[in-house]
Amino acid sequence: MMLICPLCASVDTAPFHRDARRDYQRCGRCALVFVPPAQRLDAAAERAVYDQHENSPDDPGYRRFLTRMYDPLRERLAPGARGLDFGAGPGPTLSVMFEEAGHPMAIYDPFYAPDASVLEGRYDFITATEVVEHLFSPGEELERLVERLEPGGWLGLMTKRVTSPEAFAGWHYILDPTHVCFFSEATFTWFARRHDLELHFPASDVVLLQRG
Repeated sequence: MMLICPLCASVDTAPFHRDARRDYQRCGRCALVFVPPAQRLDAAAERAVYDQHENSPDDPGYRRFLTRMYDPLRERLAPGARGLDFGAGPGPTLSVMFEEAGHPMAIYDPFYAPDASVLEGRYDFITATEVVEHLFSPGEELERLVERLEPGGWLGLMTKRVTSPEAFAGWHYILDPTHVCFFSEATFTWFARRHDLELHFPASDVVLLQRG
């Protein structure tokens, strides 16, 4: 059966890894590693996993974790820049941190904040922390986010990156059944070139992309 890359739509995909639960394909064009659609969770099972998350703006440890995205992005923003936190989850926190710094924020999450009207707005920056690995259609979703950015705006993504087949085989990140897409530096480089974005890697799990 032919498998199409969910990021770039290439049919140049090949087996990359297999474990006891799932198969993983790698795209020859954009280097995305992805789980075949037939092996994804349905919406109810996916929601059940997310409902177990206990993230909260009152958790100092979670705030420290998010500073990996917050610090390098905030230093690039003008005062009062408006943002969207995409995939905010059951305990929106990054949006609170930016609001505390004077940045008006909107939030969107398909399960917990499903007001899709916010996706029609335009923003100076958009964040998605620990989100892109969950997307069934990352090509469509990320392109839509780029289109919502004002000229010069920033897209900030936090996700752990594929480094090698050997590391992937023992990687804890693939054990989460809601993780279905895995990006590498090569993947983000392809995406940045495809959409004419300036690319920065401020941390091992953070990517900043600026619209021209």
